[in-house]
Amino acid sequence: MAAQKKGDDRAHTSLWERLERPASAPRQPLTPHRIAATAVEIADAEGLDAITMRRLATELGVAPMAAYRYVSGKDDVLELMVDLVHAELEPSDATGWRETLRTLALHTRALMLRHPWLTELTPQVTFSLTPNRMAVAERALTALDDLGLDADTMMAVVYTVDSYVHGATHSEIAVLRLMEGRGWSSGDETREGLAPQMMWLIGTGRYPAYQRYLDNAARKDDPQWRFETGLDCVLDGIVARMGL
Repeated sequence: MAAQKKGDDRAHTSLWERLERPASAPRQPLTPHRIAATAVEIADAEGLDAITMRRLATELGVAPMAAYRYVSGKDDVLELMVDLVHAELEPSDATGWRETLRTLALHTRALMLRHPWLTELTPQVTFSLTPNRMAVAERALTALDDLGLDADTMMAVVYTVDSYVHGATHSEIAVLRLMEGRGWSSGDETREGLAPQMMWLIGTGRYPAYQRYLDNAARKDDPQWRFETGLDCVLDGIVARMGL
């Protein structure tokens, strides 16, 4: 019956009327890049849990099974996403090993803040090797190449800086999620929300150093300063330890 109705519609529509109608846009070919870019858009807005193969198919305007020509499941999609966003870490004009690693660290923090789902990856994807990830590691190692360090030490330096970046930024993102979940829009609102628990703990008298921090700290709401200060401490330590 549906086919008959379609034929009836065409029979009662002038050829010239049909020709005047704008042609439908040609469907974009499905590619790994399109899959990754669409998945990144979803994850940026809604988190990783929102990504399913069915949701991707809907957003891409393809049959549910079409993406399986390129990926075997969600983990493959996550790897494509990770590779795509790491392309944002383009080479900089920084010179010297310290400035190169420092700039890369700052850009990586910014990348994670733009794409906070990077802190939600499964272990398999967290440690997956992708072309753009390898390119970032290559730049970091190359910056250390002429310092006379052995291969193990070079990787230890890169790993140390990278661990600081991911650990510090992961904590920063966790705070932002806490604030979002509680409806807190500022540091003051966050401290007010946590005040009952904090006041009891401080009131025990067991944490005098933390009390002094609460009383005297002027940069409680400056995560950029805190990150850069910690980063410089890490880099200073590498300089001292390696005699660079």
